Amino acid sequence: MLTKRFDDAFCLASELHREQRRKGTRIPYISHLMAVAAIVIEHGGDENQAIAALLHDAAEDQGGRPTLELIEQRFGADVAEIVSDCTDAWTEPKPPWRQRKEAYLAHLPSVSSRSLLVSLADKAHNARAILLDHRTMGSKIWHRFNVSREETLRYYDALRTFYQRTLPGPLSREFTETVDQLENCV
Repeated sequence: MLTKRFDDAFCLASELHREQRRKGTRIPYISHLMAVAAIVIEHGGDENQAIAALLHDAAEDQGGRPTLELIEQRFGADVAEIVSDCTDAWTEPKPPWRQRKEAYLAHLPSVSSRSLLVSLADKAHNARAILLDHRTMGSKIWHRFNVSREETLRYYDALRTFYQRTLPGPLSREFTETVDQLENCV
């Protein structure tokens, strides 16, 4: 069962991300955080993982290490470690996209399976969102991103290969299927 800690994390996530929208949309960013938390819970994650899912972008997008310290103070070291493991940039402005993604891929083998579930849930939701938007927008969807369709898909392919090997199961299979569908979109 989820406790008041989860409620508190939801409030903090809403507070931190209140002004953000999903890239290229009018959708409030909190919807992504809620979806990632739901995916984590649906795939066996515990409350700390669900809290980390709500906060997985907080340090990256809303203050770097000071925000991570706040998360650790309020929710503990386990949650902070998962958030840290899911963070691909600590500074603003962020390093170039390719540099961040290559560093993230290199970092993934060193993180716990607890963190990998949150990471996979995040990437699965992102891939789903791209696929759904492609169905309504067509190839214009790729203009939202800082890099080409090919580079984006190369990154997702590397993630797919990694998750298939290290975290096999229903969520990894679903992510694989979503990436397959994205690759077939023209």
